[in-house]
Amino acid sequence: MTLELPLATERLDLRAFTTADLDDVHAYRSLPEVVAYLYWGAQTREQVEAKLAEDATLTDLRGDKGAKLAVVERESGTVIGEVSVFGFSPELRSAEIGYVFHPAHGGKGYASEAVRALLRAAFEDHGLHRVFARCDFDNAASWRLMERIGMRREAKFLRNEIMPYSKDRPDPWTTELVYALLDEEWTGS
Repeated sequence: MTLELPLATERLDLRAFTTADLDDVHAYRSLPEVVAYLYWGAQTREQVEAKLAEDATLTDLRGDKGAKLAVVERESGTVIGEVSVFGFSPELRSAEIGYVFHPAHGGKGYASEAVRALLRAAFEDHGLHRVFARCDFDNAASWRLMERIGMRREAKFLRNEIMPYSKDRPDPWTTELVYALLDEEWTGS
């Protein structure tokens, strides 16, 4: 179930990462405000370079680590973020999605556009039944994005996880939200 790349939208191309993406990817993976809600901390240039070699191979939903795609603003050719689909279950025809974007490109609808393209591929090209996403309750931009693209909140797990890279929080425990979308709920928009 390799994704047919690039996934093109009106303004974006979602494609495999390349080593040439190093500067663009380091620009957002190194920002503390970007990684505050992720399982990894801000990355050095060397860490991003090492990870890009692996990320470039992740285009198959069935792989152990799923698929991770660079989101490229077509007009500038800049990698502005990434989307991923992972945890694919062939029996349940389900998978989880994730996304990370450079805040300098926020407020322009790029994240919604990119995630919709990923959902379209999951439902229409690969016949998934259920796609879900998780985020920290404090990450309002993330859960608002999920609601904007038509996902519905399924769960709220109170203080269920400790995020190792959120050291400046007064309480290390985080509350997690789970959103999902079923194939019959997918409208294609």
